[in-house]
Amino acid sequence: MRTAFQRDRDRIIYSKAFRRLKHKTQVFIAPLGDHYVTRLTHTLEVSQIARSIGRALNLNEDLIEAIALGHDLGHTPFGHIGEEVLNELAPFGFRHNEQSLRVVDLLERGRRGLNLTWEVREGILKHSKTKVDILGAQWGAVDTLEGQVVKIADSVAYINHDIDDATRANIITQNDLPSSAIDVLGSTHSERINTMVCDIVECSGQTMKEGKPSIILSPQIQQAANVLNKFLFDRVYNPNLAKEETDEARQVIQFLYEHFTAHPEGLAEEDTIYDESVERRVVDYIAGMTDQYALRMAEEISCHPRRIFGGKDGCR
Repeated sequence: MRTAFQRDRDRIIYSKAFRRLKHKTQVFIAPLGDHYVTRLTHTLEVSQIARSIGRALNLNEDLIEAIALGHDLGHTPFGHIGEEVLNELAPFGFRHNEQSLRVVDLLERGRRGLNLTWEVREGILKHSKTKVDILGAQWGAVDTLEGQVVKIADSVAYINHDIDDATRANIITQNDLPSSAIDVLGSTHSERINTMVCDIVECSGQTMKEGKPSIILSPQIQQAANVLNKFLFDRVYNPNLAKEETDEARQVIQFLYEHFTAHPEGLAEEDTIYDESVERRVVDYIAGMTDQYALRMAEEISCHPRRIFGGKDGCR
C-alpha cells in the first residue's frame, strides 16, 4: 500500500538513530528546562514546515517528510560542538550530513542500512549549510525540489526556535533582535515562520510558472532572514562556544576518542565486527551517542570526573 518514499519515511521513524535524537543537544547542552529544543523536536519542526511548503507547491510530501526526518540522524552528542571536535580528531574529518547518510546506508539494522531511495539519500546528504548565508553563493545545490524545500525549512526552523531558546536562557531579549529583520518578518515566532513560509511558496510558485522551478525567497525576506541568522551567530552560537560546559563537552568527546582508539576492544559489539579502521569505528560509535550516554560512558571508563552542569567530582 505504500510508495517507496513512504517506506523510506517509516524505516527512518523506526530506526534506533531516530529515537536517540530526543536526547541530543540542539544548541544548549543538557539544559535544565523542559522546553528547550532537542535534535528530535527540531527535526519534527523542520518536517512540519517543509510539508506545509511542499503541499502548497504540489510537491511530493512523502519525499519531503522522509528527507526531513532523516536529515540529522548522524549528529553527534553536544550538537555542533561534538561535530567540531570529531572533525578535528578524525583523520578523515567529520560532517554530520555525511554521517547521517552513513547511518541510513550502513550503520542501521545491524549494518544492513535502511535501503533508502536515491532522492531521500541525496536530500539528507546535501541539507547542510554550515555558516553560509541563506540562499547565498555558497548555499549548495540540491537536485530535487523536495530536497531544496527541506534545506530551506531547516533554516526557517532553527532561526526561530533558537531565538526562543536563547530568550529562555536569558542570553538575549526580544528587544535585542535587530529591528531591520523583525519589522519585515514579524515580532513573534509564529509571525516570522508564517512570513517566511508564505514568501517561499509565492516566490517558488512563480519560478514554476516560468518553467524554471526553484525554491527561493524574495530579496527582502532573504535579507531579513540573513540578518537574523548573523545575529544568532554573533550573540548566541559563537558566545556559547566559550562557555564552561562547552569546554567540558569538548573534553568528554576527546577523552572518549582517545580512549577507544587505544582500546577498541571496548567498543560496542556492532562496532567491532566490520573491516574498517579503528578511527572510523570509534567515530561511528561516538557520533551515535546521546549527550547523557557520552557523559556516563566517560565517567564509567576510568572515574572521569562528571563536573559538567554542577555534577560532583569522582566515580559513582
